[in-house]
Amino acid sequence: MPVNNNTDMQFYQNTWMADHLFTVCDFAGPGCAMSCNEKSTWRALDRKTKCFTRAIKQVLATTEFFIKQDDDVLADQDYVQALMNKYRGHPDPLFISDILHHNDRINVFSLSGITHGNGKFYMFNRRLLDCVNVDVRYIGQRYEDTVFGGMIHTGCKDFNVTYVQEKNSKIWHRKYKNKNKDIDLAYIRNH
Repeated sequence: MPVNNNTDMQFYQNTWMADHLFTVCDFAGPGCAMSCNEKSTWRALDRKTKCFTRAIKQVLATTEFFIKQDDDVLADQDYVQALMNKYRGHPDPLFISDILHHNDRINVFSLSGITHGNGKFYMFNRRLLDCVNVDVRYIGQRYEDTVFGGMIHTGCKDFNVTYVQEKNSKIWHRKYKNKNKDIDLAYIRNH
């Protein structure tokens, strides 16, 4: 999970995710699994995506599933567990997100005609991580979800990638509202 100075780590430590967090911070500090040594801004998210992808490829070599989610997102634990149970041992690269398509007129070979996910949440397996191209090349600043899609497109093109549409009702972005709870997950905007 990419975090910055505004991220309330205590909140996430009190959720089911606490034991599974691999935090990617702007700069090294307490509670940071790794840092990309760059302040989080919309202009830096593409580089931060390449940084954390490269790091988890090296550090988490035996992990089967990965979830990238923003710090203003809450994912339903039962839903995530059901996805892991369903796709455990999946033979092909797997990508689960709010699936989007992108055409880039400038980066025709790396970022055009790609399938990617909404950057708020995506889940993928080891087979996808093993084939992504963390050195994808493109011109100009691009959003992190587009760059990750480009990493899949250029690195996994010889594999049968399975794309699964997430259930948006199980992923709360910026606002959690259910029964007697109404929580602004992005009270202080990070970017």
